[in-house]
Amino acid sequence: MFAKLNFKITIQAPKETVWSVLWNDVTYREWTKVFSEDSHAVSNWQEGSSVMFLDGNGSGMFSKIYKSIPNSFMGFEHLGIVKDHIKQPIDEKTKAWSGAKEDYTLTEKNGMTHLEVSLDSDKEFESYFKNTFPKALEIVKNLSENN
Repeated sequence: MFAKLNFKITIQAPKETVWSVLWNDVTYREWTKVFSEDSHAVSNWQEGSSVMFLDGNGSGMFSKIYKSIPNSFMGFEHLGIVKDHIKQPIDEKTKAWSGAKEDYTLTEKNGMTHLEVSLDSDKEFESYFKNTFPKALEIVKNLSENN
């Protein structure tokens, strides 16, 4: 069963700037380095489309963007594993976490953007995410405020 994790940060920048930092290829690679040095994503970032979250070796996971409201909300449903840039068949281990959600919500008030990330985590990765996600969000904050 999943653990629901929530991370929040307030950023002194408009939500359009924060959105751009989150999903622009160059800045995406910057803030996701804490997860994997050569982390990147392959997607058009449109609702209903697929996204591959990959490391430098072309391994990672594939997901679907189940909801996208530009500058406000991006929701992913994680589906399976990618190895060498190829989506792998769903096996028993993958079935245990397939369907996990990862949501990014941006709200703006008085020039400050509140970014909240909510994700379903397998218990074995809970401490990893609790350690790395705050670091990633600090990078998003820094990139957004110094853009």
